Amino acid sequence: MPRQARKKSSSGIYHIILRGVNKEAIFHDREDKEKFLATLKFYKNVSEYELFAYCLMDNHVHLLIKEVSDPLQIIIKRFSSSYVIWFNKKYMRCGHLFQERYRSEAVENDRYFLSVLRYIHQNPVKAGIIKRVGDYQWSSFSEFIGKPTFVNVDFVFAFFADERFLAINLFSKFINEINDDKCLEVKNQFTDSELVKYIITMGLDEVGELQSYSKEQRNAFIKTLKSLDGVTIRQVERVTGITRSVISRA
Repeated sequence: MPRQARKKSSSGIYHIILRGVNKEAIFHDREDKEKFLATLKFYKNVSEYELFAYCLMDNHVHLLIKEVSDPLQIIIKRFSSSYVIWFNKKYMRCGHLFQERYRSEAVENDRYFLSVLRYIHQNPVKAGIIKRVGDYQWSSFSEFIGKPTFVNVDFVFAFFADERFLAINLFSKFINEINDDKCLEVKNQFTDSELVKYIITMGLDEVGELQSYSKEQRNAFIKTLKSLDGVTIRQVERVTGITRSVISRA
């Protein structure tokens, strides 16, 4: 069956999801995330695109982006290929890192733009990794409340107020609101057996070992599992045998 053509956005703005191939991690440590952001920033100058939001999870990335000079597919290919070359060299691996076909949706109006903006920043909250949006280091939220580096915060603030301090406060309040925003979702969730296999690749001989880990080791492990697309606290409880309350607090 031929691939369905991507919907062209009349605004030039898209919500993008990049996923690891076979649901594998695309970031293993802080250096990986910093390198991805540096690559994103570098190619922003090359392709002259606008970036309005980002969120890096362990095995996927959300971007809110506007094509200006180069078409979207060229933009994605440039920065993703550059990161993959660096990643493969660091970890002495070869082959694909990202799924061959990234997912995208057109953002055609202001209301949906704001919904996607909030959805992206709340991704780690809804995954159960942190309690508040501002507690997550690897999203663009810090660019809005601190010193922006390469995110177009002025475009976003214009939706809230002319005066910057007020705009920041209204933006922060909006981003943290409880909501039922429905945006582009990550499909192909882990089955229990797939999650078990993934856990084994993280260095365990069997899943039961996790319960013998120290609190710090166990919590770090649980945070990684909760960051995976489509993995729920209930599923982590079912697969690992660790109670839901412990998983929620990790």
